[in-house]
Amino acid sequence: MKHLPYLVAVLGASSVLSLAVITQPAQAQVAYGSYVGIGPAIGLSDGSQIGGVIAFRYKLLETPISLRAQALVGQGTAVVPTVSYDVPLNWQTDAYLGAGLVLASGNDPSPVGNKISFALQPGIDYMIPNSNAVIFGNAIIAFDAYRNGGGTAFSLQGGVGLRF
Repeated sequence: MKHLPYLVAVLGASSVLSLAVITQPAQAQVAYGSYVGIGPAIGLSDGSQIGGVIAFRYKLLETPISLRAQALVGQGTAVVPTVSYDVPLNWQTDAYLGAGLVLASGNDPSPVGNKISFALQPGIDYMIPNSNAVIFGNAIIAFDAYRNGGGTAFSLQGGVGLRF
């Protein structure tokens, strides 16, 4: 009877070990993390234009969907709200494709044009391990984006954000 506590301890340890053996392999999940970030933006149509971007991502938990918005400032300004479908590449990285609108103000073109237009936004988010920092990068393709003559606007932006 004096060995009973040791027997219970050994049987308990073997139960934990058997649970560890029958667990299923890990699969990549969508990286959790809403964030706000800042960085440079480069408009590549209608002459090159360098500006800035303020980016926002709100991650809907347990779904691969995010609500995103970017404010682009160049000669003119634009806000680009999108809804994106997020594809996990690994534990820290998501690739995504968003669709939304370019809401441009004023006559001067922003990095994504100077009128309201439909936009696609492919991009990538990388959550830096053991921190609240994220590195993001994306493109915005705005269709029929210019008041005088239509045309497609294309911009690249990226930067560093803080997760919340």
